Amino acid sequence: MDTKTKTELAELRVDGARLWASLMELAQIGATAKGGVCRLTLTDLDRQGRDLVTRWAREAGMTVTIDKIGNGFMRRPGRNNSLPPVVTGSHIDTQPTGGKFDGNYGVLAGLEVVRTLNDHGIETEAPIEVAFWTNEEGSRFVPVMMGSGVFAKAFTLEHAYAAKDTEGKSVKEELERIGYIGPEEPGAHPIGCYFETHIEQGPVLEDHGKTIGVVTGVLGIRWYDCVVTGMEAHAGPTPMALRKDALQVASRLMQEVVACAHRHPPHGRGTVGMVQVHPNSRNVIPGRVKFSIDLRNASDALCDEMDADIRGVAAKLSAETGLAIEITPVSSYPAQPFHPDLIQAVGGAAERLGYSNMPAVSGAGHDAVYMARLAPAGMIFIPCKDGISHNEIESAEPEHITAGCNVLLHAMLERAAAA
Repeated sequence: MDTKTKTELAELRVDGARLWASLMELAQIGATAKGGVCRLTLTDLDRQGRDLVTRWAREAGMTVTIDKIGNGFMRRPGRNNSLPPVVTGSHIDTQPTGGKFDGNYGVLAGLEVVRTLNDHGIETEAPIEVAFWTNEEGSRFVPVMMGSGVFAKAFTLEHAYAAKDTEGKSVKEELERIGYIGPEEPGAHPIGCYFETHIEQGPVLEDHGKTIGVVTGVLGIRWYDCVVTGMEAHAGPTPMALRKDALQVASRLMQEVVACAHRHPPHGRGTVGMVQVHPNSRNVIPGRVKFSIDLRNASDALCDEMDADIRGVAAKLSAETGLAIEITPVSSYPAQPFHPDLIQAVGGAAERLGYSNMPAVSGAGHDAVYMARLAPAGMIFIPCKDGISHNEIESAEPEHITAGCNVLLHAMLERAAAA
C-alpha cells in the first residue's frame, strides 16, 4: 500500500455512537427493572439475542456458521480466503443479575469493526470473523465457558450436551428447542488468531486512571476445601486454656490465606468465600469448621508457591494448637499467558491511538483462555465503574467503549493486513 493509504488507515476510527446504540438495543432483550440484563443461556431470550446479532451480521454482509454446541462464527471474507481468519468475539449470555457490557461488548465491538471496514471500503488480506460462544457464564449449565471449552477439546460435546439445569433440562434439548444446533463439528473452524475485548470486571484500570488494559494473561486458580477439627464443648464451664476451638484456629488460617496473597505480589489473590461452622450454636465451642480457599496468581509456578506456603502455615498451626487441619484440592485452572505478538498488537495500537494504557492481568476466566490453547490470543480491557460486574449496576463510559473498539480495529487490521 502507498503512504497515503497507510495514513488513511492510521486515521481510521469506529463509530462509537453506533456501537453504543447496538449495545443498548441488545440490552433490551432481558432488560431488568434495575437497569441490568437477565438473558440466561439457551433460553428464549438468548435465542432472541442470537437472532438479533446474526441479523446484524448478515446486514453487514457477513455469512454465519453455527456449530453443534451453538457457537456462532460471523465471517467477513478477505482477499485470500484460504488464510485462517482473524477472529474476535466473546459471549452474549448473562448472569441472572447481569449487566449490559460483560461479554456483549466483545461481540458487538467485533461487529462494529466490520461495519467500519465496510463504511470505508477496506478489504483485508485474511478474512475477519466475529464469534459468540455458548454458555460462557455457566449460570444455568456447568461447566462455564462451555462453548469455547468444547471447541478447544477441553471437554467433549457429549459431556456438554448432558449438562442439566435445576429443572432437569439438558443443554442438547435446549439448543434444539431454540434452533441453535448447527452442522459444524466444534473445533473444525480454523482460527488464525483471537482477540477479545472486555470490561475489566475489576477496579485496577479505574484506580490507575488508564483507558486501556493490555492483558498479558489470565491468572491460574486453585480451589480447596479446608477442614479444621477441634472439640465441641459448653461455652460456660470450659476454661479458655482447655478449649479445642476449631473456629479460632480456622480464623487464624483464614487470615493467612489473605497474607499468603500479599506474600506473592503483585498478582497474588487469596480469598475465603464460604464458611460452615459446626454445630453453629450460640453457647457451644465450635468443634468443626469447613471453609473454602481460593488462591490465584499469574503463573502456575507462583500458584505452586502459594500452595506450598498455605500448607506450610497450616502444618505449623496444627502442630502449635493440636487441632487437625486438612486441605483438600477441589479444582484448578492453569494460568494462561497470552501471545507476545498479540500483546504487542494491542499495546502498539493503544499507543498509536494515544490512549493511556498499562499491562493488566485477568483474574476472571474468559473464552480467550481456551482460544489461547489453539492459536495466538490476546485481550483488551477497558475500565468499568467501581470495578463492578456480574451486577445490574455494571457500567462503562461511552468513550471507553469506543476506545477499546478502536484498539481492537487497529490490532485486527495489523493481523489481517489491509489490502
